Amino acid sequence: MNLIEEMAGHYQRALNTMGGSGIDWIDTIFKVCVVLLVDLADLLGVSYEEINIWIFVIIWPALTIFGIIWIAVLKFRVRKLKLKLRAK
Repeated sequence: MNLIEEMAGHYQRALNTMGGSGIDWIDTIFKVCVVLLVDLADLLGVSYEEINIWIFVIIWPALTIFGIIWIAVLKFRVRKLKLKLRAK
Protein backbone atom coordinates (compact mmCIF):
# COMPACT_ATOMS: atom_id res chain seq x y z
CA MET A 1 0.00 0.00 0.00
CA ASN A 2 2.90 2.32 0.69
CA LEU A 3 4.08 2.00 -2.92
CA ILE A 4 0.66 3.02 -4.21
CA GLU A 5 0.61 6.06 -1.93
CA GLU A 6 4.15 6.95 -3.02
CA MET A 7 3.21 6.68 -6.72
CA ALA A 8 0.09 8.77 -6.13
CA GLY A 9 2.33 11.36 -4.46
CA HIS A 10 4.56 11.52 -7.56
CA TYR A 11 1.58 12.09 -9.83
CA GLN A 12 -0.04 14.58 -7.49
CA ARG A 13 3.16 16.62 -7.13
CA ALA A 14 3.60 16.75 -10.90
CA LEU A 15 -0.06 17.56 -11.57
CA ASN A 16 -0.02 20.33 -8.96
CA THR A 17 2.56 22.18 -11.04
CA MET A 18 0.03 22.82 -13.79
CA GLY A 19 -2.34 25.72 -14.07
CA GLY A 20 -5.78 25.10 -15.49
CA SER A 21 -6.00 26.47 -19.01
CA GLY A 22 -9.78 26.38 -19.01
CA ILE A 23 -9.73 24.26 -22.18
CA ASP A 24 -10.68 20.71 -21.25
CA TRP A 25 -8.95 18.83 -24.06
CA ILE A 26 -5.67 20.70 -23.46
CA ASP A 27 -5.84 19.99 -19.72
CA THR A 28 -6.58 16.30 -20.41
CA ILE A 29 -3.67 15.93 -22.83
CA PHE A 30 -1.40 17.72 -20.37
CA LYS A 31 -2.41 15.40 -17.54
CA VAL A 32 -1.85 12.31 -19.68
CA CYS A 33 1.60 13.62 -20.65
CA VAL A 34 2.44 14.30 -17.00
CA VAL A 35 1.49 10.73 -16.09
CA LEU A 36 3.65 9.41 -18.95
CA LEU A 37 6.58 11.60 -17.88
CA VAL A 38 6.26 10.45 -14.26
CA ASP A 39 6.22 6.82 -15.42
CA LEU A 40 9.23 7.39 -17.70
CA ALA A 41 11.09 9.16 -14.90
CA ASP A 42 10.41 6.25 -12.53
CA LEU A 43 11.49 3.76 -15.20
CA LEU A 44 14.77 5.63 -15.75
CA GLY A 45 15.31 6.29 -12.05
CA VAL A 46 15.25 10.08 -12.32
CA SER A 47 12.89 12.77 -11.06
CA TYR A 48 10.00 14.28 -13.00
CA GLU A 49 11.83 17.61 -13.11
CA GLU A 50 15.01 15.99 -14.44
CA ILE A 51 13.19 14.19 -17.25
CA ASN A 52 11.55 17.51 -18.19
CA ILE A 53 14.97 19.18 -18.40
CA TRP A 54 16.37 16.35 -20.53
CA ILE A 55 13.46 16.38 -22.95
CA PHE A 56 12.57 20.05 -23.25
CA VAL A 57 15.90 21.80 -22.61
CA ILE A 58 18.43 19.36 -24.07
CA ILE A 59 16.92 16.81 -26.49
CA TRP A 60 14.18 18.87 -28.17
CA PRO A 61 16.38 21.94 -28.91
CA ALA A 62 19.21 19.67 -30.13
CA LEU A 63 16.83 17.91 -32.53
CA THR A 64 15.47 21.27 -33.71
CA ILE A 65 18.97 22.61 -34.41
CA PHE A 66 19.89 19.35 -36.16
CA GLY A 67 16.71 19.59 -38.26
CA ILE A 68 17.44 23.17 -39.30
CA ILE A 69 21.00 22.24 -40.30
CA TRP A 70 19.77 19.16 -42.18
CA ILE A 71 17.20 21.21 -44.12
CA ALA A 72 19.89 23.74 -45.06
CA VAL A 73 22.17 20.92 -46.28
CA LEU A 74 19.36 19.40 -48.34
CA LYS A 75 18.46 22.79 -49.87
CA PHE A 76 22.11 23.25 -50.83
CA ARG A 77 22.17 19.80 -52.46
CA VAL A 78 18.95 20.48 -54.38
CA ARG A 79 20.30 23.81 -55.63
CA LYS A 80 23.54 22.12 -56.67
CA LEU A 81 21.65 19.37 -58.55
CA LYS A 82 19.44 21.96 -60.31
CA LEU A 83 22.53 23.82 -61.51
CA LYS A 84 24.05 20.56 -62.70
CA LEU A 85 20.89 19.67 -64.66
CA ARG A 86 20.74 23.10 -66.29
CA ALA A 87 24.34 22.77 -67.43
CA LYS A 88 23.55 19.60 -69.39
